[in-house]
Amino acid sequence: MAKKGDFYLFNSMTKQKELFKPKVPGKVGMYVCGITAYDFSHIGHARAYVAFDVLYRYLRYLGYEVTYVRNFTDVDDKIIKRANEAGEDPMSYSDRFCSAFLEDMSDLNCLSPTVEPRVSTHMDHIRDMITKIIEKDGAYAVDGDVYFSVDRFPDYGKLSGRKAEDNRAGERVAVDSRKKNPADFALWKAAKPGEPCWESPWGPGRPGWHIECSAMSAQYLTPSFDVHGGGQDLIFPHHENELAQSCAACEEANISYWVHNGFVTIDNEKMAKSKGNFFTIREVTKLYHPLALRYFLMGLHYKSHVNYSLEAIEEASDAVYYIYETLQACEGAVKPFLEERSNEESNTKTPQISSEAQKCIKNLENDFQSRMSDDLHASDVLKGSLKETLRFINSSVAVLKKEQSKKQRQKQQQEQQRRKQSELVQSIIAVENVAKEVLDVLGLIPEYKSEVLDQLKEKALVRAGMTEADVTSLVEERAIARKAKDFARSDQIRKDLETKGVFLMDDGGSTTWRPKVPDRTPSTPSS
Repeated sequence: MAKKGDFYLFNSMTKQKELFKPKVPGKVGMYVCGITAYDFSHIGHARAYVAFDVLYRYLRYLGYEVTYVRNFTDVDDKIIKRANEAGEDPMSYSDRFCSAFLEDMSDLNCLSPTVEPRVSTHMDHIRDMITKIIEKDGAYAVDGDVYFSVDRFPDYGKLSGRKAEDNRAGERVAVDSRKKNPADFALWKAAKPGEPCWESPWGPGRPGWHIECSAMSAQYLTPSFDVHGGGQDLIFPHHENELAQSCAACEEANISYWVHNGFVTIDNEKMAKSKGNFFTIREVTKLYHPLALRYFLMGLHYKSHVNYSLEAIEEASDAVYYIYETLQACEGAVKPFLEERSNEESNTKTPQISSEAQKCIKNLENDFQSRMSDDLHASDVLKGSLKETLRFINSSVAVLKKEQSKKQRQKQQQEQQRRKQSELVQSIIAVENVAKEVLDVLGLIPEYKSEVLDQLKEKALVRAGMTEADVTSLVEERAIARKAKDFARSDQIRKDLETKGVFLMDDGGSTTWRPKVPDRTPSTPSS
């Protein structure tokens, strides 16, 4: 697929889309704030990391060499509190949830970042940065704590658009009479009894939340790099404070593009653990395939808030099944022709593809590149040109199957008909290859792709509270009812299964099934 055109990315700093130009031609440095590892990650986390996985994949598709850094916060108040409640060592407790997060990301088919640093192993870098800020009169020490002085950074609030009077103590900033300004924030926290701590020039303690990302991004990407990402909730205070710290430590610090994703909402309210209205990634993927969750999260533009509902995840699951059902049907249909072709003489010319296939390929390529290069509108591709391409493949496969039936009935095939079939096969293969390339860039083609259809059916059975044997038994009962012309019973079995998300398909003398969005239409009472 030809890679043409400019790439535009929305910059939260300037509040507009900007032409993407990396600081070093051909190379991109990207830092995305990672999780605070004190619990299983929820689908709001998945929203962020799927969004930046798509950006990472697309930058690589465009030919950039990307250094992607995503951190783990493994030293934090919440971790210490949870670990103490569980009677565990805070570092071991946090490590367990770091590992769980990596498993979740693998399930969602998110590529591994280049580097995944942890706060606990970067204390030297954090202490060094705090020292630099103090030396430049940007911070001050009080009783073992170190605070950043927002008054020393005139541009404080530039990213979030907040004014100084908005930063009242007790709201988003901690109340502490020792601060010179109520908005000043901690760079280093003095040690408390029973908490993990590290030595420092200001006494034993641990870092504040914000300084860790400034220190680790500078360590792996230098203070000046291309993309800094995270959820919109991080714009203030986290990213605002990062910006202030980094600039105070290094005058050359500069981030070209601040990129932020929208929230996941439940009933149109932001999902949050504090509100109890959240689902962990694992709770969802216990019932739905991880690719269905990934598809759902890409269903709206990355900056939009996406509302989680049963209907929405069911539709996403159905869409993923349709994708893989199409790919499987395509590969099954062309396989006999490819085997026949491989047995022919090697000098046989590769057939041309049809004008309709060429048009389909051109439409998908152009739409994919224009949508993705305009601030990553992956959702438009999924629901537009990609869906049209899958329909083209399905209709072409249907024609090919008819041609196969004709060939089986005819002992000798005319050359014209043979060329027509060869062109159709080559057209299907060409279109499928482009479709799979698009799906791969969007992260919907995992290494285990051959198992996805079976996995989707397994999840559907779990949601239905059934086994494969249960379905088979009902299919057999329905066949007996149909044979006995008991169509009321036959139709009732089909209806009952559809309400559970199991859709029966009759083909000749056999019946198969596939997952489907459950039919929740209430039955009409008989008069």
